[in-house]
Amino acid sequence: MTTRYRCSACGNLTRFDVVETTSVRSFYHFTVGGDLSIEEPEVITRTIDSVICRWCGHGRGVEEVTEDA
Repeated sequence: MTTRYRCSACGNLTRFDVVETTSVRSFYHFTVGGDLSIEEPEVITRTIDSVICRWCGHGRGVEEVTEDA
C-alpha cells in the first residue's frame, strides 16, 4: 500500500511539504581511518507531524489517499 496526499481545496496531487519524526536503528561501521558507513537502517517509528499543500499553502484540505502499489 502506498499513501498519497490530495488537497481538497485546490486539487493538488503532487506537491506537499511533509514534516515527519522518525526513529531509526542503524549499524554504524567506522573504519580505522574514521570514515563512517551506516548500514542496515531499520525504521522503528514514523510519525507524520504535518502536511502542507505547496499550491495553496495550507494543510486544512489535505487528505490521505490510499491506493494499491
